Amino acid sequence: MKVAIESVCETHPNRCDCPDALINYTAKFDEYGIIIHDGGMSVTAISYCPWCGAKLPESKRNQWFEALKQLGIDDPDDERIPDVYHNESWWHKAEQD
Repeated sequence: MKVAIESVCETHPNRCDCPDALINYTAKFDEYGIIIHDGGMSVTAISYCPWCGAKLPESKRNQWFEALKQLGIDDPDDERIPDVYHNESWWHKAEQD
């Protein structure tokens, strides 16, 4: 899985444009997905590794939206979102607390 999400293509800087890129990882949500090569940025979330069947971490997407809601933010594009919520720092911090 690590090789699949860390692969870099010299021809396609955007992973969704590369036909060899199959898996995407979104650190902000701790979420894995299969890239849908339809010309856009579509990804279908997965719960198990497609190669070995191991259970992947639960997506933290809903927790992210809930944390923003607690801050009074309903729009995921709101410029008031604190920097910590733009990457995995928010959930790493929550796990340490």
